[in-house]
Amino acid sequence: MFLSVWPEQGWALLQLLLVVLLSQAEEPVCRQRGDPESPQLFKDGDIILGGTFSFHSRWKDRQETYMHKPLPLECTSLNFREFQFAQSMLFAIEEINNSTDLLPGVSLGYKIYDTCGSIARSVRVALALTNGNEIVSAPSEEPCTKPAQVQAIMGETSSSPTTAIATVIGPFHIPMISHFATCACLSDKSKYPSFLRTIPSDYYQSRALAQLVKHFGWTWVGAIRANNDYGNNGMATFIEIAQQLDICLEYSVSFFRTDPSDKIQKMIEIIKASTSRVIVAFLSQMDMDVLIHELSHHNLTGYQWVGSEGWIFDSQIAAIDEHHILDGAIGLSIPKAHVSGLKAFMMNVKPLNSSNNKMFTEFWETLFSCKFNQSKSSAEIQRDCTGQEDLTGVQNSFTDMSLMPIFNNVYKGVYAVAHALHSMLSCNKTCTKDLQLDPITILQHIQNIHFKTKDGEEVYFNENGDPAAKYEIINWQPREKGIVDFVSVGLYDASLSADKQLNLQNTSLIWAQNSQQVPVSVCSEKCPPGTRKVLQKGKPVCCYDCIRCAEGEISNITDSVTCTRCPPEFWSNNRRDACIKKEAVFLSFEEIMGALLTTASLFGTCMTALVAYIFFRNRKTPIVRANNSELSFLLLFSLTLCFLCSLTFIGRPSEWSCMLRHTAFGITFVLCISCVLGKTMVVLMAFRATLPGSNVMKWFGPAQQRLSVLGVTLIQIIICILWLIISPPFPSMNFKEFKDKIILECALGSAVGFWAVLGYIGLLAVLCFICAFLARKLPDNFNEAKFITFSMLIFCAVWITFIPAYVSSPGKFSVAVEIFAILASSFGLLICIFIPKCYIILLRPEKNTKKNMMGKGSTKSF
Repeated sequence: MFLSVWPEQGWALLQLLLVVLLSQAEEPVCRQRGDPESPQLFKDGDIILGGTFSFHSRWKDRQETYMHKPLPLECTSLNFREFQFAQSMLFAIEEINNSTDLLPGVSLGYKIYDTCGSIARSVRVALALTNGNEIVSAPSEEPCTKPAQVQAIMGETSSSPTTAIATVIGPFHIPMISHFATCACLSDKSKYPSFLRTIPSDYYQSRALAQLVKHFGWTWVGAIRANNDYGNNGMATFIEIAQQLDICLEYSVSFFRTDPSDKIQKMIEIIKASTSRVIVAFLSQMDMDVLIHELSHHNLTGYQWVGSEGWIFDSQIAAIDEHHILDGAIGLSIPKAHVSGLKAFMMNVKPLNSSNNKMFTEFWETLFSCKFNQSKSSAEIQRDCTGQEDLTGVQNSFTDMSLMPIFNNVYKGVYAVAHALHSMLSCNKTCTKDLQLDPITILQHIQNIHFKTKDGEEVYFNENGDPAAKYEIINWQPREKGIVDFVSVGLYDASLSADKQLNLQNTSLIWAQNSQQVPVSVCSEKCPPGTRKVLQKGKPVCCYDCIRCAEGEISNITDSVTCTRCPPEFWSNNRRDACIKKEAVFLSFEEIMGALLTTASLFGTCMTALVAYIFFRNRKTPIVRANNSELSFLLLFSLTLCFLCSLTFIGRPSEWSCMLRHTAFGITFVLCISCVLGKTMVVLMAFRATLPGSNVMKWFGPAQQRLSVLGVTLIQIIICILWLIISPPFPSMNFKEFKDKIILECALGSAVGFWAVLGYIGLLAVLCFICAFLARKLPDNFNEAKFITFSMLIFCAVWITFIPAYVSSPGKFSVAVEIFAILASSFGLLICIFIPKCYIILLRPEKNTKKNMMGKGSTKSF
């Protein structure tokens, strides 16, 4: 009722009451929820650096009932390697504190936590480093917040705990520098803005491993990876690059060191059933430790191992490999380094002892196999620890300095923070201590630092917080007494061009089972030149069959995917690995057929010349003078040209020979047939001139005969000229007739021109044959028309059969058919027309008289 009547006054009264109550409350107190997390190693200083290391590699599994608050994680399996990393950090801090050049007047302290390799514990440690553990009462003049307890964090060793810590501290921009977390995922500045590292990213290592595998020709490999960020991301990148390099994975399996034995057993069975002989292992040292013990139980030797830097140069792995499973292993490692004074510092162990806590007790008992204050009722009595044991004679992973490159990474990380602080605090002889340290500013200075260590090594970070990517290529070479030498056989430098990044030295390598020969690990053998790859159905691209290239195709490289067709002028050899020039086929003078045709042509020319000589010697005899001796000599001349023009068809075709052979053939044959036609017309008209009142011979006198021959021949000449002008014959290469040969021939150019020339010859031959046939029974003792008819019969028969034979004959045989037709028709004319006259001149001179030639007689027809 009161509020409804005076609502505004009522709310004001209520607010006043709340102010009075709050003013009487206690001072605000910041309280941490949950149990406090104490560092395992600590030291006070002006500036505190945090550290996270997996002093233990495992933890005990517990089944939570959710009936009470879960107990803290119980860590097991003390890891001396992580103690070495922590010692490297302490050594760098002590060296900086004792330096007058770096951070003068400022002391560095540290808080180092054990994460046990657990992601859950890593998150707790990150919160402890960020917030602190003590209860803080904030006076009224201070806000209930404080700066981060540490200015930078060194660690973690593994990628998965590192991602957890980097995720937690990222929003606070607290710098975190890892010495051995190589997952490429950590280069993502949007997720991990404050993360940096002194070891190269697996982005480069995975590529280097793929190139290394490709270099040795291993295209069929198996892969084992740690089931964490390091293994999964690294192997994913390796597989991606391997596919680009035509490398196939037969299997890719993952495991973690805490996996049950049955899961590891399944992985062993997969390896046993595989056909690949190379195994790429993307594992940490702790995972490899577990795997080696399992492989030893099954005696899985003979495999070529390719390792990541997580285990490849770890002497402890070599020490436990009693069955020589990893002999000949090859892989990438951080380049060798040396930190002067570090070994002596580690052997002193004083910084660990000064902590005087439970961690040191466990470390000391494990290191010297003794016990502090052990009860007499203990089932297993060990010698008592005095705390004064001598570390000189101890031989274990803590005294082993083979991981000096990683120690150097820790060392460089601490110095990177120190140089950034030195720059921020404007240090000269002393530093400005009253400056409020801002994590963002510290991070920016660390990202921009560039300095050299006392051994001359350059330290800087790129835009992703990564250093320059350089690796040594390490080969495990076993020696006597089970000692393994880690021999550097090459380098990988990602800053160089792609073809120069991988550089293997001319050093003799040792392979699996102490072999000197590079192992072979392929799904299918390489396809030699002359074959091509055909993928096997349902299998990876590395599994294929080799198929021989078809005729006319070649492959001149190994593992060719396709066969290349040879150019038209070439053909594949028998091995199908090279194109050889095709054999040029043409009718030559050297071969038997060409020589025979040449001989026949020259024989016909000589025979014609002989007949001409006989006729010239007996030119005044009646038999020569009959039927116009001029036409006889012109016919003999044309026959000589006919015999000789066949020679133009023999030999390699050229532009001039192609034009000459067809035109010369056409013109000489027309000249020849025109002479025969003139002689036939004279015989036919001579008989008609003897009839009373006939005056026909005045049209067939010598002058008219010459003009008729000239006119008939001139028509052929015009046809040939038009042919040569419009589309002349030309040399060409015929690739279609034979697959492995080139036929050199003369293309007709214009087919119309060719058939016009041939058709005109045929027309004259038919006309001549008709005239001779009509005059064959004229009454005369020597009727030349009979012999002309015979010659025309032979001529027509030859050229009628020539056409189908010419069309169906391949290559040079078509040329031979044409030459044969020329010679046969020429011999037919020569023999049928002139040999009977030569017979009378030479053997029957008594008949070579005017009286006998003019005498009438019956002539038998045929």
